[in-house]
Amino acid sequence: MKKTSTRLADGRELIYYDLRDDTVRDAVDRRPLERTHTTSEIRRDALLGDQVAIASHRQGRTYHPPADQCPLCPTQGERLSEIPDSSYDVVVFENRFPSLAGDSGRCEVVCFTSDHDASFASLTEEQAGLVLDAWTDRTSELSHLPSVEQVFCFENRGEEIGVTLGHPHGQIYAYPFTTPRTALMLRSLAAHKEATGGENLFDAVLERELAGERVVLEGEHWVAFVPYAAHWPYEVHLYPRRRVPDLLGLDEAARSEFPQVYLELLRRFDRIFGEGEPPTPYIAAWHQAPFGTLEEFDGVTRDDFALHLELFTIRRTSGKLKFLAGSESGMSVFINDVPPERAAERLREVAS
Repeated sequence: MKKTSTRLADGRELIYYDLRDDTVRDAVDRRPLERTHTTSEIRRDALLGDQVAIASHRQGRTYHPPADQCPLCPTQGERLSEIPDSSYDVVVFENRFPSLAGDSGRCEVVCFTSDHDASFASLTEEQAGLVLDAWTDRTSELSHLPSVEQVFCFENRGEEIGVTLGHPHGQIYAYPFTTPRTALMLRSLAAHKEATGGENLFDAVLERELAGERVVLEGEHWVAFVPYAAHWPYEVHLYPRRRVPDLLGLDEAARSEFPQVYLELLRRFDRIFGEGEPPTPYIAAWHQAPFGTLEEFDGVTRDDFALHLELFTIRRTSGKLKFLAGSESGMSVFINDVPPERAAERLREVAS
């Protein structure tokens, strides 16, 4: 992998990740952009104890542009975009309309390929491996920023999810705090460790799932399963067999196998609802240990946390979506219409 860092016309950082070591990236951003000004602010909810990002400048972000005006495609002639070069393998840049900025963290965009009509599932294993390298590199770099406590790599796919740019891409949020979802896991981890005299909860969950009926696919180094208490109609958790706290902890064997396992999982997602159905909308979310202190979670260290990816869709059946209505949105109590055992069975049925 070759990494080349440059700057866009408004000062934002852009990084090319290339498969070939001899690739030269010297294109200049020719757009007449002024320096970006953001109004991102983190406010704490006194009752719930969580944080909310207030980012009113995002109201003006790019919204469903036609394909020939896509800002994530490479620059072609006088059609200028966020990527100055005329081609790329993988590229990462600071979001022009970030939810988090400055002392409130950082937001980046990850473009998986220059092909506008592709998807992550259509990447080659070599391309998917390069995306993994980019995720890992950005996790390392962002973790050293003084305002960053947790790094979150994710992909939103599909208009039903709320995606406003059709080009295959994901995002990275670098939060200045430990997110509420991760804090819940850490509290459960601490309670289980104390109650069992030191047993790791992540290890116990993985062992239970491997012995059950919800395993979707297994590799030598990775396991994918539908969790016992799945929140979403079709939800899969992907774990490395060897527990590590973050992407940086993966060894070469796990890194090498990941593209094969993950691409197969994504392709199965696109076959859940049968032939002729539009691509399955999904969210793919990496869960990594925070880089800050874990003193508030008694007896828990970063090494107790287990890196894993959660992949889920809001489509519950052909042509129907799972909406977060009263119970989910008002009380955070999910109601799942698809039994996890049936979801796992279906994802095994559609194996390629």
